[in-house]
Amino acid sequence: MENFKAYRIFNENNKIGGRPADLTLDDLMPGEVVFKNAYSSVNYKDALAATGIGGKVIRKYPLVGGIDAAGVVISSSDVRFKAGDEIICTSYDFGVAHDGGFAQVCRVPADWVVPLPQRLSLFEAMTLGTAGYTAGLAVELLELNGLAPGNGKVLVNGATGGVASLAIDMLAGKGYSITAVTGKDSEHDFLKKLGAQEILARSSVEMGTRPLEKPLWAAAFDSVGGDQLSWLMRSMNPNGLIASFGNAGGIELKTNVLPFILRGVRLIGVDSAATPMPLRRKVWQRLASDLKPRHLSEIANVITLNDLGAYFDKMLKGGIRGRAVVRLS
Repeated sequence: MENFKAYRIFNENNKIGGRPADLTLDDLMPGEVVFKNAYSSVNYKDALAATGIGGKVIRKYPLVGGIDAAGVVISSSDVRFKAGDEIICTSYDFGVAHDGGFAQVCRVPADWVVPLPQRLSLFEAMTLGTAGYTAGLAVELLELNGLAPGNGKVLVNGATGGVASLAIDMLAGKGYSITAVTGKDSEHDFLKKLGAQEILARSSVEMGTRPLEKPLWAAAFDSVGGDQLSWLMRSMNPNGLIASFGNAGGIELKTNVLPFILRGVRLIGVDSAATPMPLRRKVWQRLASDLKPRHLSEIANVITLNDLGAYFDKMLKGGIRGRAVVRLS
């Protein structure tokens, strides 16, 4: 196979960084499925991995970055897939300990591959990517625990981030009443367009210090963690549900048992990396049907491999909204 373009990440003299490179199939790690990659996408984890900021996400170097990919199978030694199949690959060790999706050609274990659902294009799949999958998984897990549109207000924290903005779009499409919390005053119109009925500026939130605060929310989707997650736990309605899937505000969580034993609050962790395949396929099917966001084309910003370095820097400084889709074909 001839050369193809990829964004490869190196650790050179204890300095982590990435750059476009020319590779061949022999340069890629083993796997049963080889596919021509049409699109990837950029997640916060990708920015951390490619820069080394916040610890070493990548476990071996050099490595092709990117935890998402969607494309068309070239060859497969696994009978579940054949040449011409449209597929999605995200999660597991992809882009962390195994060459990832920032490449025109990928080779991956067959057990990581999800068939592209009907009613979803490769471009739409990567506008969703890990962020959309995480949002969809969070909705699925909370609904399994009783979340329904008539329960009350649903708060979405860190609302302009990739996961949170897609969650707002999904929830609004299903009739939930959404309050979005953001530190970006300029993005209120964008969040309302996605379906948020109410916007709270982060600076206006009074978190309080009592073990239990006034109950406000039937459910919450939190990408921030830290003090804000602690406040949410103290501010939930009886039997309130919280999906935790991010740590932009820190990994520490200070709390007490009263939200759990006096209000029955449930804190549900959302791990998108190691979801069992039957649940993973179910969520992707929902992302192509009842959870498909209504504003995917408006959330997507198309970039190329050459744009990645600058985009990582902007993402880590909190200067982005929506989703970056990396065009590879």
